[in-house]
Amino acid sequence: MFPMTPIAAALALLFCASAAAAPVSAGTTPRSLLAQAKGLPADFEEHFFDVPLAVRVELDHQPLGEAMVVLSRDDRITLLEFTDTSENRFGAAEREKWASTLKPGVPLGNCTGQCPDQLLAVHYSLENSLVSILTENAERDLEAKRYYDQPEGGSSGLMVRNQLNLNGGQDQDLGGRFGLEASASLGNWSQTFNMQLARLGGPDEQLYHAVHELYTQRELPGSFVRLGYFTPNSEGLTRQPRSFGTSPDTAVGLMYGSSDSLAIDSSRPSVYPVYVTANRQASVEIYRDGLLINTQSVPAGLQTLDTRPLPGGIYEVEVRLIEDGQTTSSTQELIYKPNNWRNLDERWRYNLFAGQETKLLSNWDQQASGDATAGASLNYLLHPRVILGLSARQVREKLQYGSSIDWTLANNTSLFANLYQTEDHGTGADLQGLYNYGAGSLVISHNRSWLDTRNIYDTLPDGTRVRQRNVFTGQTSNSSLALNHRISRKSSLNARVSHSDGNTEGVGVDLGWTQRTVVFGSDANWRLSLFDRPGSYSSGDARNRGVDLSINMALGGPDQQVTGSIGTRTARDGGRDNNASIGYRKNLRDHVLQNVSVTALTDTYGIGLSSLANFRTDAVNGDGFVQRSSYNGNFTGGLNLDSTLIVGGQRMTLTSQHQGRGAGMIVDVESDIDGIALRADDLSGGSAALRPGRNFIPITAYKNSSVSFDFEGNHVPAASIEPARTRYHLNKGGVEYRKVRVMKTLTVLGRLLDAQGQPLKGHHVINHASRGVSEVDGFFSMEMNAGSPTLEVRHADQLLCQFRLDVGKHRSENDVLMIGDLRCTPDTLADATFKDATAS
Repeated sequence: MFPMTPIAAALALLFCASAAAAPVSAGTTPRSLLAQAKGLPADFEEHFFDVPLAVRVELDHQPLGEAMVVLSRDDRITLLEFTDTSENRFGAAEREKWASTLKPGVPLGNCTGQCPDQLLAVHYSLENSLVSILTENAERDLEAKRYYDQPEGGSSGLMVRNQLNLNGGQDQDLGGRFGLEASASLGNWSQTFNMQLARLGGPDEQLYHAVHELYTQRELPGSFVRLGYFTPNSEGLTRQPRSFGTSPDTAVGLMYGSSDSLAIDSSRPSVYPVYVTANRQASVEIYRDGLLINTQSVPAGLQTLDTRPLPGGIYEVEVRLIEDGQTTSSTQELIYKPNNWRNLDERWRYNLFAGQETKLLSNWDQQASGDATAGASLNYLLHPRVILGLSARQVREKLQYGSSIDWTLANNTSLFANLYQTEDHGTGADLQGLYNYGAGSLVISHNRSWLDTRNIYDTLPDGTRVRQRNVFTGQTSNSSLALNHRISRKSSLNARVSHSDGNTEGVGVDLGWTQRTVVFGSDANWRLSLFDRPGSYSSGDARNRGVDLSINMALGGPDQQVTGSIGTRTARDGGRDNNASIGYRKNLRDHVLQNVSVTALTDTYGIGLSSLANFRTDAVNGDGFVQRSSYNGNFTGGLNLDSTLIVGGQRMTLTSQHQGRGAGMIVDVESDIDGIALRADDLSGGSAALRPGRNFIPITAYKNSSVSFDFEGNHVPAASIEPARTRYHLNKGGVEYRKVRVMKTLTVLGRLLDAQGQPLKGHHVINHASRGVSEVDGFFSMEMNAGSPTLEVRHADQLLCQFRLDVGKHRSENDVLMIGDLRCTPDTLADATFKDATAS
């Protein structure tokens, strides 16, 4: 901070009095600093020029913040720092832009020559202590731009995400997927590449491979154009109408649509939850377009799947429930993770494509090739609460039609419905409704879809792999009504009634009651569940009825939990299956393992085990689970790995960070302090932890913004960060490189004198770590790099003197070095090694 003397604070009042007594001469608007200071007493003038002054800063007549500046007699203004930005109308990025412009110093008055950032003039008013910045945007509306400007000259970079999903076990052949998703930037075009390797498991031992995307795309204001090889889906739409039957395969052609077609993966859950009802400890596999995208371990009972890791958008997935290594159910579910859209000035969202169905490096026999394909999808914003959708496309010489409505009936009630038809498949419908009533919510759903389970296999007791016995191909429907009600602050009730036709038939009822209490001084959650569900293979085709009581309790702190349950259900032979379980979970900090859990269970058949671990390193993150079946003693397991290769600025790194915000920055941190921890904050949202060495920061594509660097935690060391912030502007797939230095510092207190021993005021004292400005009496304070104890003194862009401090010769207290008087004489410039500074 730069302190301001009480005399300087009274300048504005004194100026008002003198202005009333003396007329203003013509031709002095805006008046120079000397003209404004004319008439001030000499003592006051000493506290006006070449000393830190507190001012308000306006940009185009709107507040930009409060700051400390230095004014010089040659009508120049130099910004020292912004001190208060609470009234900043423009945001942090705009403020940082003008800070970088004003810190080197700019002349007051009209801008001539090369004017940065459309600058027209800069003016200072002593009467108001106000710095006014005028640009070419002064008469324009300050409403946020509708579209981001692309970087001048474009950007470059490459980000390659690698995903591995595996699932298998004893008497269960290994199945899984390896996915490679690459995003690159070249100029103002973004490139996308997607390749998948998959093994389905079962008797099909073939390794399938295919390239699903290889195209280049250009973003335009309000639209995009895509050329190359892609899956002709409905990107660019806010609400995608569903279709019935076969999804479109890859094609070579052209796509044109709305500018928001590049969906960014979100960690938000699906608006409408996805349920599974496992009779026993089980695992779940989630498939999209026949490819495994996620696998999860689930306990017995009614469970909600974690949809946060799934990609954003509105699309269908196939959910397979696997118990004891056997697939016991398969359902089609809707993932609903849309983006917001409420702009009445843009009522249309659209997507058009045309090309030829083909496949690239693919050995999938079911993938079509050779036929022409085309389609169009539209969204219309009928009302801020009503969005209509319509789609028509030709896939494999079959016409598909779809329509949708997304209707927010009230602030607490919403409805999403689809009606669709496909040749040779029939007509389908989907309905999702949500009602919030304060103490809870009510969700109603109904859907009809097409299910094909011919590629699902079971394992017989002798280990033989055969196609599952309940193979089903055709229309299925499911209707449900779910209630979640909060009875009190510590108690809640939930209920779900469902009816299914097709692969699974019958009515299911689930009731649950949850209570939060304290047990042995630790927080605990109790849950009582009652259920009556349609029969399946794992219940001997008899209805699965039962009860389950479970507890989840903190053990010794928030990082440890113990769980237990006891209940009864229908066994595989239709009899009773009494069961119980106990589990332990621990969250780890500053460790490769993020959390681990283990569960032991017993039932009619024997003892089963389940373990789960999440882990993260600098290069890879993932999770894995292992289960032992109590039915046959077989082990099964699953593994999910995720890692990203980042290339940009002639550097590369492998990171476990997800680049879901479109662009990235490689940052090398150099520090002379051991164990330093930094934090990088993207002013467009998001943050990342930094350590010495190479780091990666996900940043926001298309936004002209900046990243600021600061120390992690509340105990800040005596050090400085250079640079403290850096700007960026990248297209999707762009990557930039920065180097950040952390330097140990000392606070220096001293006084600057000339050759005759008179104080030097308004002189800039500069070190690698920071800079200071001498006061009227010559005193200054600043941060100095402890490893490079050098100072240089400048005034009016002239280097006057240089010093190398001998830290050992000066008194130091609590990292404050008191160096006394420094005589600034020209002879200090003659010695290239600087003059050793000692106190006068």
